[in-house]
Amino acid sequence: MKMSTRSPLLILIASLTLYSAMEGSSLAGQQQASVKADLPWPPVATFSILGFDPETGEIGAAVQSRVFSVGNGVLWAKAGVGVAATQAIVDVSYGPQALELLALGYSPDVVVRTILDADPNPDPERWTIEGRQFSVMDFQGNVATHTGPQASTWAGHKIERYVSAQGNILAGPGVVEGMVRAFNETEGHLSYRLMAALEAGQAAGGDIRGMQSAAMLIVKEDGGVWLNNDVVLRLQVDDADNPIVELRRLVELAGQQRDRIQAQRRGSGR
Repeated sequence: MKMSTRSPLLILIASLTLYSAMEGSSLAGQQQASVKADLPWPPVATFSILGFDPETGEIGAAVQSRVFSVGNGVLWAKAGVGVAATQAIVDVSYGPQALELLALGYSPDVVVRTILDADPNPDPERWTIEGRQFSVMDFQGNVATHTGPQASTWAGHKIERYVSAQGNILAGPGVVEGMVRAFNETEGHLSYRLMAALEAGQAAGGDIRGMQSAAMLIVKEDGGVWLNNDVVLRLQVDDADNPIVELRRLVELAGQQRDRIQAQRRGSGR
């Protein structure tokens, strides 16, 4: 993965004015997009989900891929700001750029369009902008997602209220459809809903190359276990035969810890 040195402020100066009128435009309302392409480079297959819980204010994402340590580059989040996933033909800088632009008050629609428009496409042979897949959600659950026309078959995304599922080199559209359905139908903590979405995506065929790593990231201002901690949950399974099963085990352990802490706080009257 190649990091870019582009500044989000320079992006704003260069292109944000072009899209300031696009608030609420087609990206956020897009229910599903898909592309098919045969590519000359080794693709990076991934499926991920972004989700928001309006009852708790928690926002987060989860991801699975047939690559080592997928959590190192795909998931980005900041409490009170939002969450992003950058995948497929990856430019990792999309993540921090998205968070900076969201923090300045721009909508996910404008953030996605601005970053894509300002991408100089420095290595089109191996890392073409046409293969990018990128999803951005703000701290209120508004979301926009882009799937490039050269993201590897099957690639696409599905958006509903407070959720977006996206992936590439998948078994088909049933993967993202199943993920969104599982997220919406699952009750309980946001981690359980994100976890159910990954499991549903895999049950629908998932990444056609198989599994290797998975990760989950959830944030909320002062929502963590320790003092001045905005990270509710940060879990990574970097290399496993069945990373989704291992991630489920970690999610369950985190839930047990959360229940113990809540019981202690109730007992102390906090």
